Amino acid sequence: MAERNLDFDKVADRKNTSCLKYDFAVKRGMPADILPLWVADMDFKTSSYIQDAVAAQAEHGIYGYTESGDSYFEAVQSWFFTHYDWKVEEKWLVKTPGVVFALAMAVQAFTQENDAVMIQQPVYYPFSGVIKDNGRRIIDNTLVQDEAGSYHMDLADFEKKIVKEKVKLFFLCNPHNPVGRAWNREELEKIGDICYRHHVLIVSDEIHADFVYNRKHQVLANLKKEYEEITITCTAPSKTFNIAGLQVSNIFIPDNQLRHRFKRQIAASGYSQLNAAGLVACEAAYRYGEEWYSGVKAYIRENISFTKKFLEERIPKVKMLEPEGTYLVWVDFRALGLSNRELEDLIIHKAGLWLDSGAIFGAAGEGFQRINVACPRVTLQTALEKIETAVNNL
Repeated sequence: MAERNLDFDKVADRKNTSCLKYDFAVKRGMPADILPLWVADMDFKTSSYIQDAVAAQAEHGIYGYTESGDSYFEAVQSWFFTHYDWKVEEKWLVKTPGVVFALAMAVQAFTQENDAVMIQQPVYYPFSGVIKDNGRRIIDNTLVQDEAGSYHMDLADFEKKIVKEKVKLFFLCNPHNPVGRAWNREELEKIGDICYRHHVLIVSDEIHADFVYNRKHQVLANLKKEYEEITITCTAPSKTFNIAGLQVSNIFIPDNQLRHRFKRQIAASGYSQLNAAGLVACEAAYRYGEEWYSGVKAYIRENISFTKKFLEERIPKVKMLEPEGTYLVWVDFRALGLSNRELEDLIIHKAGLWLDSGAIFGAAGEGFQRINVACPRVTLQTALEKIETAVNNL
């Protein structure tokens, strides 16, 4: 059997499929005819191996409570060892319906009300949501930009705030969404050492690990043995294989005590078995999805290059920060001199695009927009031309 879904130029009609991205614009306050490049799913059909595996399960006709067996873990273990030289153990694995759910469970399991949880804004906005909604305090170690626009961690501020605010938990985003940094070994070891020294637990969101360019993604927990004692590593096939709706994530917790507390919190939430189709899809993805993954990664990388060239040549005031990881590009509109409200009006009403406003990632994101480039190039070109026209008409 050969992989069939390798034509990434093919436009798939997602309308009228109960698709969050295309079918709920009006309900979310957007114009009906808006072009969406916001939420982080792809406009590509997933691997045909995944399609076939889910279809075979559907054909069986019984969709009862389902668990994963040895073959599931073997596929997961093989993927992480092959791609990241990280040998995970079966006892470390806790399956959840999503990474954001896992973040919330970690907040509830490892902190108390009013405890401090650290993030690094501008960062994936559900980080703030699960902290605030659980009555904890957000401590922001804001990322800093150098003259070239690249983001770096302020390590002095990081340690100072950990001590001053008595931080209990740190959410690491690696690769970072939305700024696109894939943190290097030196950076990770510095924050890992600080957290270990001050007994801060790390929840490392590595859901975009499969989209790191130019080098391998570095798993934090795989750097030093002592990091295994303090790290909850969150992974999923959802971004990689475009199966977010099937709700399956693999959370790795090497420390026995932390894992027990985390599992107990999940039990307290009333959750048990995962989506049956999600388990089937995850195993098929990690067992048979390499060709599709390689193809989609190469195509997305070309989309990133296309976006950069388009902006440089046709809208030079609008600057893209070239991502080291993810398929989300962080675009700087600040040179246009617009307020947040004016920028939103430009994007939504003048360009007719639904993007993610930088402001929702924290104050440090104001003046930026996040664009999902995991779409056919014709869709991406249309979106960029819409921005060009809107900017030229200012």
